Amino acid sequence: MEIVDQIFVIAKAGIVNWAEALFPDWTVVLISILIPIVAFTIFGPVTMMYLTWLERKLLGRIQNRYGPNRVGKFGLLQPIADGIKMFTKEDIVPEGADKIAHLLAPLLIVVPALLIFAVLPFGRNMIAIDLNIGLLFFLALSSTTTVFIFTAAWGSRNKFSLLGGMRSVAQMVSYEIPFVLSVVPVLLMVGSFSTVQIVEAQQNYHWFLFTPWGVVGFLIFFLCGVAEVNRTPFDLPEAESEIVAGFHTEYSGMKFALFYMAEFMNTFTISALVATVYLGGWQGPGFLPSWGWFLIKTYALIIVMMWFRGTFPRLRVDQLMGFAWKFLLPLSLLNIVIASLWYYLAAPMNYVLGTILLLMGIFLLYGINRPEIPKKRKYRYAYAD
Repeated sequence: MEIVDQIFVIAKAGIVNWAEALFPDWTVVLISILIPIVAFTIFGPVTMMYLTWLERKLLGRIQNRYGPNRVGKFGLLQPIADGIKMFTKEDIVPEGADKIAHLLAPLLIVVPALLIFAVLPFGRNMIAIDLNIGLLFFLALSSTTTVFIFTAAWGSRNKFSLLGGMRSVAQMVSYEIPFVLSVVPVLLMVGSFSTVQIVEAQQNYHWFLFTPWGVVGFLIFFLCGVAEVNRTPFDLPEAESEIVAGFHTEYSGMKFALFYMAEFMNTFTISALVATVYLGGWQGPGFLPSWGWFLIKTYALIIVMMWFRGTFPRLRVDQLMGFAWKFLLPLSLLNIVIASLWYYLAAPMNYVLGTILLLMGIFLLYGINRPEIPKKRKYRYAYAD
């Protein structure tokens, strides 16, 4: 099992040892750097391709239909057929559009989606670079997506695209605040931004999810992550069920496919980070390799996102913004206080008090933000004499 668990680490070491015997030292360093870069460059697009297939299959089952089943066995070649279609479609640029911004936005939006893979611990000893600010690196890069979405909207010279871009900026800025605050309790417990140290702090099944503040933090972090990648029910920036497609209305061919690729790669990375921070990362029973547990947890969260898309309607913009500012933000601040108390109190008092205070806070916020139900109207009917 140790060999299976470390198979990718062993493979990389074997390639580096082979290079040391044939090439000068500077070349060996370059090859060692290029191995994870090439791996992520291949893994990212392939993950995107087959996440689209998985989503279409799951949504098909939810809607009592088959999903892709014509191209290849079980439709497994459908993503390749879609890729060929995107490559061959005409690239249309609107007259009057900012051609540089229109071109750069879909190209640049993929870059942070790929760079984020570098700080994800896919398994024991399986991380491209263990930065001591790994979590901060992740949060900083994921927030740059907003800039490229608005660049695409502005460069398209289309009022519908611009409205979609403005909605995206408003949504992402709103949800990034509770998104960041929801991981502060974890940082207080671990004392480090390193994703590897966060996972190691949860060994022996001491996952942060199994604490009162961990449950709330997990839900806030996951829901804000869904909003960050514009997934249902927080998909107002795309508005795919409306007449136009939001910020990428004026995009076609591979430019549109790049936006789609970035969205699905971000879906994977957000789910992977949630699994890392709250679900113990690669930790799990020894009958599966560490990278197997990591992928199982990540894909389980991705399937939940897909289930959301097949189940929930889109929120209205006032509901979406109110949920972030009036509920998630104060709840994330309360959760930080509860986590601090939990840390200094002894068990089981920390669990009991933390649970009681969080439940009181949730019910209080729900009561304050509960929409007013209009009173039933009384009608008077006039009868002719």
